[in-house]
Amino acid sequence: MKKNERITAFVQGLDLDPREGGDGMDAHYTGYFACFNAGQYYEAHDVLEHLWLRGCGEEHAFYKGLIQIAGAFVHLRKQYLRPEHPKDGKRLRPAVRLFELGERNVAPYGPRHLGLDVAALLALCRATAGEIIISEFTRNPWHPDRRPQLTLEAAS
Repeated sequence: MKKNERITAFVQGLDLDPREGGDGMDAHYTGYFACFNAGQYYEAHDVLEHLWLRGCGEEHAFYKGLIQIAGAFVHLRKQYLRPEHPKDGKRLRPAVRLFELGERNVAPYGPRHLGLDVAALLALCRATAGEIIISEFTRNPWHPDRRPQLTLEAAS
């Protein structure tokens, strides 16, 4: 099975709650949030990348930024799980870099876009990256019991 077929099947298997604002939105977009909120950041990245690679016109930078933000959380999760690992233990700097890139791509769409509170997402990115920077890249603020949650509201 090719990657695009695997991703499509994965998205179809997600239990997407229609009350979370996904009405009329692409399932790959709403699937991103379902995966992200479950702490499945790599899957969130893959699901939205599938939509991004198909061509998304004016949403190109917005989707790219969301993908980068999920990538930042992939780094934080891996570093949390294996802080002493030679590779995974050094993921805080790349995470901050991805937060910065994601912010730059998403910010022009604020304060709200496609049902997402962009301003709140930017605040999350800045706060998380800020904690890492203040600790001089020694403290990972991510914890599985305090996973960030992104809420989609009906797009207006």
